[in-house]
Amino acid sequence: MQLKGIHHLTAITADVRGNFRFYTKVLGMRLVKRSVNQDDVSAYHLFYADAIGNPGTDLTFFDWDMPREKRGTHSIIRTYLRVEGETALNYWKKRLEEHDITTSEIHKRDGRLTIDFEDPEGQRLTLIDDGGQGDDPEPWDESPVPAEYQIRGLGPIMLSVPNLEATDAILQKLMGMHHVREYTRTDADETKIHVYEMADGGPHAELHVAVEPDLESARQGAGGVHHVAFRTPDENEYNAWANRLNSIGIPNSGKVDRYYFKSLYFREPNGILFEIATDGPGFDVDEDRETLGESIVLPPFLEPRRDEIVKNLKPIE
Repeated sequence: MQLKGIHHLTAITADVRGNFRFYTKVLGMRLVKRSVNQDDVSAYHLFYADAIGNPGTDLTFFDWDMPREKRGTHSIIRTYLRVEGETALNYWKKRLEEHDITTSEIHKRDGRLTIDFEDPEGQRLTLIDDGGQGDDPEPWDESPVPAEYQIRGLGPIMLSVPNLEATDAILQKLMGMHHVREYTRTDADETKIHVYEMADGGPHAELHVAVEPDLESARQGAGGVHHVAFRTPDENEYNAWANRLNSIGIPNSGKVDRYYFKSLYFREPNGILFEIATDGPGFDVDEDRETLGESIVLPPFLEPRRDEIVKNLKPIE
């Protein structure tokens, strides 16, 4: 029973139209599912990914009308997006600057070339050269970005915690990750980052944990992250994870069927929300691949409320 890597990351937007424009028109990702937050149907849940929404490629957003995030610890602080090669990074630096997005220089961090930038709401993002590691994505033919430069999926996810000990125990003893190395973030405070690997490792299967005891706690908001999800391959292992959480006494959501995948939710000791999610059945269970994301789709249990739900959603394009 082993987690395979990052499944998806869910963040928050208060500008759904601007969010849609940025992630599809600038970053060139495909909107593969236009649905609603199943626990708060007043809000969209948008899924941006590769052409078919392969697990590990999904960057998703809840549409909530709320102030900007107050940055701090007890939170997810950076999302890496994988591309392949220095040529791709050079392409992206030029492209982002042409769209008035401020970027860092191409620089090496933890042995890999990266570019840091933020989306228009302050979502902290980094493009990382993955060296071709991780599952191969399905390029989107209608992307404004050439196939060889398209985002290949999620890379490392970075957390900030004030104390590592309890989080380390959950990551290693409960979740089966391995602490493999440390590096120093070369900013003003030279924060130490601890790297944890899942399965065989690689940038698609890493969690980076910054220890920042002097920061105040974050306050969730637009431009921030809601939770990170980890991949489990099938329902058998998903059931085993549910049993493991319960046997150890970890408070959790219980089994949740999201229709496109099955989920388990729990918080690590510093309060960051984790999800374990199955790879399938996938986003084409209720839509043709050719038309993914073009209309609002609802899981079967919400379909009887379609008229009520849809009339309260604003257009995104």
